[in-house]
Amino acid sequence: MSGEPAPAAGWRAAARRRLTPRAARVRIIGWALLLVLLALALVTLVTWRLLVRATDERMDVALAAEVEEFDRITASGIDPDTGEPFASVADVLQTVITYNLARPNEKFLGYVDGAYRFQSRIEAPVLLSEDAAFARLAGDVREPTSGRYASGAGEVRYLAVPVTLEGDPARGVAVVAYFADQERQAADDTAQLMLAVGAVTVLLAAAGAWVVAGRVLAPVREVAATAQGITETDLSGRIPVEGRPDDELTGLARAVNAMLDRVEGGVAAQRRFLDDAGHELRTPITIVRGHLDVLDPADPDDVRATVALVDDELERMNRMVSELLLLARAEQPEFVRPQPVDVAELTAEVFGKVRRLGDRDWRLGAVARADLLLDPQRLTQAVVALADNAVRYTEPGDRVVLGSRLSGADLLVWVDDAGPGIAAADQERVFERFARGSAGARRSDGAGLGLSIVQAIAAAHGGRVELHSRPGEGATFTLVLPARLAPPEPDDPGDDPLDTVDDDLATPALSDRVPDPVPTEGGPR
Repeated sequence: MSGEPAPAAGWRAAARRRLTPRAARVRIIGWALLLVLLALALVTLVTWRLLVRATDERMDVALAAEVEEFDRITASGIDPDTGEPFASVADVLQTVITYNLARPNEKFLGYVDGAYRFQSRIEAPVLLSEDAAFARLAGDVREPTSGRYASGAGEVRYLAVPVTLEGDPARGVAVVAYFADQERQAADDTAQLMLAVGAVTVLLAAAGAWVVAGRVLAPVREVAATAQGITETDLSGRIPVEGRPDDELTGLARAVNAMLDRVEGGVAAQRRFLDDAGHELRTPITIVRGHLDVLDPADPDDVRATVALVDDELERMNRMVSELLLLARAEQPEFVRPQPVDVAELTAEVFGKVRRLGDRDWRLGAVARADLLLDPQRLTQAVVALADNAVRYTEPGDRVVLGSRLSGADLLVWVDDAGPGIAAADQERVFERFARGSAGARRSDGAGLGLSIVQAIAAAHGGRVELHSRPGEGATFTLVLPARLAPPEPDDPGDDPLDTVDDDLATPALSDRVPDPVPTEGGPR
């Protein structure tokens, strides 16, 4: 029994889904029309009620005014036609009804001893003079009486006033009656006119809502069309936002475009990683497989040589995959994490590390004395990669210089070597993945990714890498990074970071510093 209501509930939910319009445009128009209809209905009802109330108040005022006129005539006791006193109650009623002109939908009646005697000449929807029920209600009152009577023509509002005359025992009643429904007809006609105008307004509102909803939802349709056009092989589709008003939907389109940019960048990075890994790992795998195919297990020397070669190739593949993963992460927002860095101290620390890369004439050039926002680990990684590249292309004892300085709004960190230099045709290509200069390196175990990593680190900082070189005169690689000043330390609120900057070629006093003059970063050679 407990499971029986579920199908019914599911059926009702399915019915609601079928009856609910699926198109957003239709729903918007439906809600707009519903609101317009409610507004028109409310305005029409309120207007009609106000007009009816004003009509009722006007009838009440008119009834009171007619009674006052009756009282004025009867109080004098003089017949206006003859100037003589009234002879009977009937004469009073006839004079009162004759001298008061009835308005449309208004009726004057006179009763003597409960029987109808006189009425005004204005035609009425029904003959109240022949209505016995009305005569019993209003024709024999003993005091002024007002009320409502349901006649064959609708509601009748009346006011009955007794009329007496000294010397005449007859009892008369003067009645003023209004046919209320006919009097309110103007209010009803106004309401009907408002409803007719409202129907036309609804049609116009529907047409306007259709056009406006179409224009408002155009970016949403373009989002859907763009999403449908995105495939695994084509991620270039974007939503056009030029010429559109700067509203929420345009902001949505921009956000979707930015999301597609990130998706396309991520997919492109993934494809580059797969392409690069597949291309570069194929060679060491082929080498390993070829040596294993010809391996003589009975020859210990051949086994040792093959194991050494396989170990070397596996190490090279491991290093290659690590560098490819690093390049893939370089496109992520959190690849660099800037923090306050003492550039002079960092330069000295990196110099101490790179001196162990090879037997070279290591020299420390100018040092920028400033506290900047940098990622010290990534910057160290880039400088070490440049220094390692310099070692690859130089001989033992050759000069390699590392330095840093501020130049305007930029921080320059360079590595200068006395190697063979780079031909002009190769200077753009050396930053590509797996590319090497035509001069050739003394060591060939590199994957050709070092300079690509350096360029990625510089770009992640918002900077770039510059190369100055001529064949036979060495090369200078310079990291050009935005010099974003670090906030002052709380202990030294008065310090100005600009006061600590040293753009001169002077270097920090290090015990192992070479005193001879050393070159600075890049420039014409």
